Amino acid sequence: MSYKTKDNSSIILGIDPGLATTGYGVIQKENNGDFRMICNGIIATAAKQIFSERLKEIHQQLDKIIKKYKPNKVAVEELFFCKNVKTALSVGHARGVIVLTASQNNLPVFEYTPLQIKQAVASYGRADKKQVQSMVKILLNLKEVPKPDDAADALAVAICCGNSVRD
Repeated sequence: MSYKTKDNSSIILGIDPGLATTGYGVIQKENNGDFRMICNGIIATAAKQIFSERLKEIHQQLDKIIKKYKPNKVAVEELFFCKNVKTALSVGHARGVIVLTASQNNLPVFEYTPLQIKQAVASYGRADKKQVQSMVKILLNLKEVPKPDDAADALAVAICCGNSVRD
């Protein structure tokens, strides 16, 4: 199965899921293996919103991003061990909405653990956040580290996918 554009490059949407803030980053993997950032940002929901409305907002905004940038695949960070069960459950709900939205758009979804993402981006599975963000900046040939952190993390997820999935 091939996930390439007409010019034989891949467009990858990386997502760092969260209920309050979902980071996203769209990159293009060029034919020579280099990466180019197309866009990044966050989908933010307000704590005062009803839970179901927050999930609906994530779905609607993500659907708009998919339709605008037309990625070939979606990469999502897997839920890792979390001390706060309530936070883990809300992130799990957001991940479900994200996977469903990608599936509704007929996109393959690839999931990666934080360890896999750090290994693929920084070549060290125990890299700290600053190391990963510095590598995102270098790999995407950017002048500065993308902000906010959730957007930079989403770009790292996309890069991980680009380095992991054979086209």
